[in-house]
Amino acid sequence: MRPARITAYVTSLLLALGLALTGAGPAAGAQAAAEHYVALGDSYSSGVGAGSYDSASGDCKRSTRAYPRLWANANAPASFHFDACSGATTSNVLNSQLGHLSSTTTLVSISIGGNDAGFADVMTTCVLQSESSCIARINQARSFVDTTLPGRLDSTYSAIRSRAPGAHVVVLGYPRFYKLNGSCLAGLTENERAAINSAADHLNTATEKRARDHGFTWASVVPRFTGHEICSGDSWLHSVKWTNIGESYHPTASGQSGGYLPAFNDVA
Repeated sequence: MRPARITAYVTSLLLALGLALTGAGPAAGAQAAAEHYVALGDSYSSGVGAGSYDSASGDCKRSTRAYPRLWANANAPASFHFDACSGATTSNVLNSQLGHLSSTTTLVSISIGGNDAGFADVMTTCVLQSESSCIARINQARSFVDTTLPGRLDSTYSAIRSRAPGAHVVVLGYPRFYKLNGSCLAGLTENERAAINSAADHLNTATEKRARDHGFTWASVVPRFTGHEICSGDSWLHSVKWTNIGESYHPTASGQSGGYLPAFNDVA
């Protein structure tokens, strides 16, 4: 075999080996190119708290550091529509976020339900009022999750499936907010923190059941945020942020890249 042919042969062999080892062959490239991804949901999906907001998104505050954008940047899907919006409820999803879903949609992500259950009002009550008022407001939210939220989730998930019948739909949950007996020396009481964590678990359990009953994939972010709660000393969640109150109790950029993105990657 001539030297030039030997060189070409070795080069081809090494290239093929490299592609095999990295999984970057033609099939992988074709799979990424064939993905048509639509990101729906509330502020935890739009990226409130992560900063670097797209000015064109206005009050929806879609961040370039939010997990849907990070996933799209890494995977280069054939199409990507980022429709998640700060403050969104199930009604908002139904009325204004489903326009990009179609029979060609292959992947959908969504986090929703926290605003329906009164998340912002719960946290405001707990920060500004007494422990008894905080616990009472949390119990009210838990009752809503038991009685009203399942029907709203059913309507939302059914509409998603109707518009995108072939899509792989991933429903992401919410983190626990506090590390109990952690480093916080002031603020809420431990009883309040424990009740808020329990309410987040309650919401996640209800949402997971509705998601699975619709044949959707559930992605919990609780394991990823464990050790990174408020009062942990390495929080991926903002506590009360007086300079930008709307970012309070939302994931930081690290929470999006280290918490939500890996949870989505695991099942997308």
